[in-house]
Amino acid sequence: MEQLTGKNVLITGASSGIGAALAREFARRGANLILLARNRERLEETRQACLSGGAGTVRLVEADITDYPAIDAFAPTLEGRLDFLILNAGISQRSLAVETDESVDRRVMEVDYFGPVHLTKALHAAGKWDKDTHIAATSSISGLFGFPQRSAYCAAKHALKGFYEALRLETGAPVTILFPGRINTPISLSALEANGQAHAKMDPGQANGMDADTCARKCVRGILRGKPLVRVGGKEMISCFIYKWFPGLFFRLIGKVSAV
Repeated sequence: MEQLTGKNVLITGASSGIGAALAREFARRGANLILLARNRERLEETRQACLSGGAGTVRLVEADITDYPAIDAFAPTLEGRLDFLILNAGISQRSLAVETDESVDRRVMEVDYFGPVHLTKALHAAGKWDKDTHIAATSSISGLFGFPQRSAYCAAKHALKGFYEALRLETGAPVTILFPGRINTPISLSALEANGQAHAKMDPGQANGMDADTCARKCVRGILRGKPLVRVGGKEMISCFIYKWFPGLFFRLIGKVSAV
């Protein structure tokens, strides 16, 4: 296992799910962590797990990634240069496109696209990352093709992919885009319904998905190997192959797949 002792890693959305699992995996490798999320209590839980798991230091940043003044105030306070910037914060959706209030479309785009983009630019302006910093952004299997009841989520995750691929080409910085499938996380609980209310249900697809720590190990291994794209999940990932090579079949089948 490659050790990262002394390396500085910033992870957003680190209070639960894939973000917390990524924090634990980087901790296992001895990295110094900066963990950013809104929920202080859950951040504290992640911090304790990371310190027990071998992290060097762990700094907590309680902030909403869409609170741009707070992000702008935070960016210059980082000490030194980041070795890894892991952009994982996100929110999902569970509603039909034509029934979804436009405020929901905008909220999903703010959290899943504009938030990470703003943080990336703020950190660059503050001199906290350069072409030697490895950036990883968590998209989704829904960032590769459309999926029912995920219109805003798909749009944001497609946008994220496009931005960070362009950033890689412009800056020369190593960039990895993560495409998880169904992972056992609480993302469906906070997913937004058509009126903006929380879905508040654990979808069977999530409950039966890949363990978050297994997902994190695969993601970090791909990042450290310098892969530009990392797809990780279970049998649902076969849809990526079908979409690429048999698009007609894909569109006949995907509408029949359960959206929950």
